[in-house]
Amino acid sequence: MLVLGLNGGGDSVFDAYFGLSEHAYHDTAAVLMQDGVVIAGIEEERLIRIKHANKIWVFAVQFCLEKANKKLEDIDYIAVYSNEDALNKVLKQQQLGNPLFAEIGDAHKFFNYLFQREFNYCLKHNQLVFVDHHTTHAATAYYMSGFKDSLVLTIDGLGDEVATKVIDVRNKHFDCLLNKPAVDSLGLLYWEVIRFLGYSHFDEYKVMGLSPYGCREAYKEQFQRLYTLLPDGDYSLHRDRVIDLFNILTPRKKDAPFTQVHMDIAAALQEALETIVFHILRHFQQATGHARLVISGGVGQNSSMNGKILCSGLFEDVFLPSFAGDSGCAYGAAAYVSHQMQPTLSLARVPHAYWGTPIHDDEVGSVLEAWRAFLHIEKMDNRSEQVADLIIDGAAIGWVQGCSEFGPRALGNRSILADPRVASHKETINAMIKMREGYRPFAPSILEERVREFFEVPGDHADFPFMSFVLNVKPERRAQLPAITHVDGSARLQTVSRTTNLRYWELINAFGSKTGIPILLNTSFNNNAEPIVDSIDDAVVCYLTSGLDYLVVGDYLASKTAWQPEDLADLIVSLPKAAVLLREDRYVSHSERAFSYALVWNYDSARRHALSEVGYKILQAADGEQSVGRLMLTLGFSKEQQAQVLEELPGLWSDRLLVLRPKLSL
Repeated sequence: MLVLGLNGGGDSVFDAYFGLSEHAYHDTAAVLMQDGVVIAGIEEERLIRIKHANKIWVFAVQFCLEKANKKLEDIDYIAVYSNEDALNKVLKQQQLGNPLFAEIGDAHKFFNYLFQREFNYCLKHNQLVFVDHHTTHAATAYYMSGFKDSLVLTIDGLGDEVATKVIDVRNKHFDCLLNKPAVDSLGLLYWEVIRFLGYSHFDEYKVMGLSPYGCREAYKEQFQRLYTLLPDGDYSLHRDRVIDLFNILTPRKKDAPFTQVHMDIAAALQEALETIVFHILRHFQQATGHARLVISGGVGQNSSMNGKILCSGLFEDVFLPSFAGDSGCAYGAAAYVSHQMQPTLSLARVPHAYWGTPIHDDEVGSVLEAWRAFLHIEKMDNRSEQVADLIIDGAAIGWVQGCSEFGPRALGNRSILADPRVASHKETINAMIKMREGYRPFAPSILEERVREFFEVPGDHADFPFMSFVLNVKPERRAQLPAITHVDGSARLQTVSRTTNLRYWELINAFGSKTGIPILLNTSFNNNAEPIVDSIDDAVVCYLTSGLDYLVVGDYLASKTAWQPEDLADLIVSLPKAAVLLREDRYVSHSERAFSYALVWNYDSARRHALSEVGYKILQAADGEQSVGRLMLTLGFSKEQQAQVLEELPGLWSDRLLVLRPKLSL
C-alpha cells in the first residue's frame, strides 16, 4: 500500500492568494510510504529555497513520485495533516472576504482544486484522508520510536485549535488523556516572551541556546506568575501577564547586543517551560505506568528540555525524531493512515531520515566542472583520510554526500564540518560562514560505539541519531572539545552508525584514528538566508558566498579560485520565483518626488533589499537564459554602470535574492 503524507498551504511559491499560513502550516513537506516504510521524503523549502515555507507541496510531491517511479494514480491514500472540520471552518471564514472561495469552500473541494491545478489530476473517491494536527505529531514520534506502548506528549504553538496533548498509546490505539487549547499554548507563551529578546517565530531554538548564559533565579518569581500548576498534571497559563516584562526591560532591537538581562530572561523562560512539562509528565507517568515516552510538536524540539527528561529517570526510554515540528507531520499523517489501513504492519525503530535528494557519484564531476571559473577541482583517492587531514589542519568543510536529510537538522549528508578541538571555530563559523549570533553552540557528531567515553549518557542509551537531546560532556573531556561544548558543559549530540551512514562514519573514524577524538563539529550547510543546501549547485553557491575553506561532494574536493565580482558577468541570472521587483514613484520630501527600487520577498515583505536603478533594470530583464554580461550589453550600460551592477550582485547573491548559475550547469 502506498500512502502520501502532506502538510502545507495552498499558495504557489510566487503567489499569496489563499492566505492560509496561520492555519495551513509552515514547513511544507511530503513523505511517501510503502507498507509503512518511507521510500521518499523532503521538505518543500529544500527545493524552492525558502526557509520554513508554507507554500503548496508541489515540488515535494513531484520529488517523491519521481524517486519512487510512481504516479498519483498509484497512490492508495493521500494523508493530509489537518482536521477536516477545522479546515472547513477556516475555508468558510475565507469566503467572507472572497466569495470566489465558495467553489472550493470545503476541504475535499479545496484539495481537489489544488491537485487539478498543479497536476491536472482528479482525486479518486476516498483517496483523501484527513488526520488531526496533534494526532500526526503523535504518530510521527510513536511510529518512528518502534515502541509498542508509550506515553506521548505533543506540544506546539497551535494546530487545529489545540496546543498540547497527552496521549496513552497501547498497541497503536491512541487514547487522549489531556487536551489543552490555544489559551494554554506553551509554544505561544514562548514566542510572546522571546519578542522581548528581539526574536520572533522560528527563533525559539536560538533562545534555548542563549539560556545557559543566564541566571534562572533572577526572574524566577516574575515567570512563576505566568502559569499555575493544577492537579492531575494539568496547568493554566496567564499569557496576558507577559506584558509585565516591560517592567524589566524594553524589547531588544534587532542586531543590538545581548545584555545579562536578556540572558536571564532566556534562562527563566527555559526553566518555566521545563517546570510545566515535568509537572505534566510526572502525573501521567504515574497514572499510566508507562516506562517509555515519545515527544513531538515544535516545542518538542527544545533539546535542552529533552535531555533533562531523558536524564531524570522518569522513563526508561525517551524518543524524539529530528523533525518534531510541522514538517514531520507529513511523516506522521502517512504513518497513521498506513497503520490504520494495515493494522498488521509491524513496529520498528526508524534509524535514520536520509530520504531526500540523492547525490549520484557519476554526476558530481560534470556539475562541479560547470563552475570551473570559480573552483579548483580534484578527485580524491581516499576521501576520508584526505578530508580528515584538512580538518586537522584547521579547515571548515562543506560536506555533501548521499541523500539529503528530512527535517531541520543536518545529520552528516549536508553538513559543515570542523575540528571540535579548535575553540576559535565557534566564533569563525558563526561569523564568517553561518552569519549568525556568536553565542550559538554547535553540535558534535560522534561514533555511536564510543559515545560513553565523552558524554554523560543515562542508562543503557547509546544511540542518538537525530540530534534531539542535549547531554553533558564529561568534565574531563570538556577542555578537549571547546568548539562543541556549550557554556554550561553540554552539547546537542548526534551518534553516527556505520550501518546507516557509512561515509560519514568513515570520516569521523579517520579523524578519530589520527587525533584520538572520534568526533566532528557538525552544523547545517547553509547561511542565515537559506534552508540547508540540497543539490550540488546549492552547495557550490553556499560555498562560494561563505568563508568555508573547502567543499567536498562525493569523492571530489573543491577549493575557490581567486574569483572577482567581474567573473559573475559570465553567469546566467534569474529571479527566484518568490521575488518581487518594485519601482516606486513617491515623495522623498514635502516638495520632491523620486523613483526608488527594491527587491522584496512575496513570502515575507519585511525581507526587502534596496536596489540601484541599474540593478533594477538588470533584474527586470533577467530571463534565466542570458548572462549578466550579455544583459548589460543589451541594455547599453556604460562601464560605470556595469561596475555598479557587478558591485551590487554579490550581496544579493549571498542573501539568495537572485539566482546565478553557470551556462553548463545541469
